Amino acid sequence: MAGKSYSDEFRRQAVDLYESTPGATVRGIAQDLGIERGTLRHWLERSA
Repeated sequence: MAGKSYSDEFRRQAVDLYESTPGATVRGIAQDLGIERGTLRHWLERSA
């Protein structure tokens, strides 16, 4: 089963939002954006 496809721009914006929000949690940001926590975690690891 294929997962959802997100644009590179959306991925960058999600990472930027997490990194620029004081006290942000992966869970909170992912929930706000309607994506899975694991997806956001993966994007954060790739951007490091």
